Amino acid sequence: MQKQHTAICNSLIDKLRKNTFLSYDEYLFLIKNKDCCAEYLYHNASQVRKSVYSNKIYIRGLIEFTNYCKNNCFYCGIRRDNKNADRYRLSEEEILSCADYGYDLGFRTFVLQGGEDSYYTDEILCRIVSSLKEKHPDCAVTLSLGERSFESYKALKEAGADRYLLRHETADEQHYGMLHPSQMSFKNRIACLNNLKQLGYQVGAGFMVGSPFQTQENLASELMFLKKFNPHMVGIGPFIAHRDTPFHDYPCATAQLTLFMLGLVRLTLPKVLLPATTALGTVDPLGREKGIKAGANVLMPNLSPAAVRKKYMLYDNKICTGDEAAQCIECLKKRITATGCEIEIGRGDYKGERNG
Repeated sequence: MQKQHTAICNSLIDKLRKNTFLSYDEYLFLIKNKDCCAEYLYHNASQVRKSVYSNKIYIRGLIEFTNYCKNNCFYCGIRRDNKNADRYRLSEEEILSCADYGYDLGFRTFVLQGGEDSYYTDEILCRIVSSLKEKHPDCAVTLSLGERSFESYKALKEAGADRYLLRHETADEQHYGMLHPSQMSFKNRIACLNNLKQLGYQVGAGFMVGSPFQTQENLASELMFLKKFNPHMVGIGPFIAHRDTPFHDYPCATAQLTLFMLGLVRLTLPKVLLPATTALGTVDPLGREKGIKAGANVLMPNLSPAAVRKKYMLYDNKICTGDEAAQCIECLKKRITATGCEIEIGRGDYKGERNG
């Protein structure tokens, strides 16, 4: 029976590589039988990544500038009701200083990430973005600031923002309701993603692997959703519990399932920018290297001041909270070279159609 399943799975992987899509039932069959075909999937996903992006792995300078958040997501360590969180905000000057430091190290993309913090008004954020672009016009600016209005996204785009990451977390509305309080809306999350695309951003979506109540059917639905939405970036990582959340005692996701989903995303969206996340490196010491071998092509070293890195704790045991950025880059270069790839410290733009 296992030989038969392996043959079917390998045939489906060949079909996915050729056509870049499968039916829901075919995706589900692969997920249910992942142990039969994981290595074959990774081999194909790595080849597809290489055919589009050569052996280049792009790095983005991550600046986590606030851990205040108005939301109360059940899985997140910086949720509003976590009274144990040590809150902080970086000033405009501190944010720009992080970018200057990163620029000197060779970064040409900066990711400004934070909770949904009303302190940072459109006026403040637009000023930060425009100042950063004025100082470093050869750089791309990616924002990851959660749900905002169409007008806000438009203003930030006009200020110079190039990309926006907004993980939808799950493509199933019922499952979304199990992960978020009732004040949050799945429909609004999807509307925000559509607004970002309409405004001409390079848009990133993404989901948690192994989140509480997630089924294999949910994972198959994720691939159907991503194929239809066709984002420029996809951020996926394993669920890791945080001790101060309602999900503190739920089991963490495995690296194996996360890697398998990375491979399926690469074959479904061959040109997508696909990070090997810090969370993947947290559940497996070699997680990021394995992610690259499974089709990922982006890494995001942390440029935030060392004093605040441990405060931006979305989940427990996050790695790289103490490393200096320069040290982290040198370490990553060596580790990525061992995979047969090399770090590219450029803008690393999406290789497909701008809004397609």
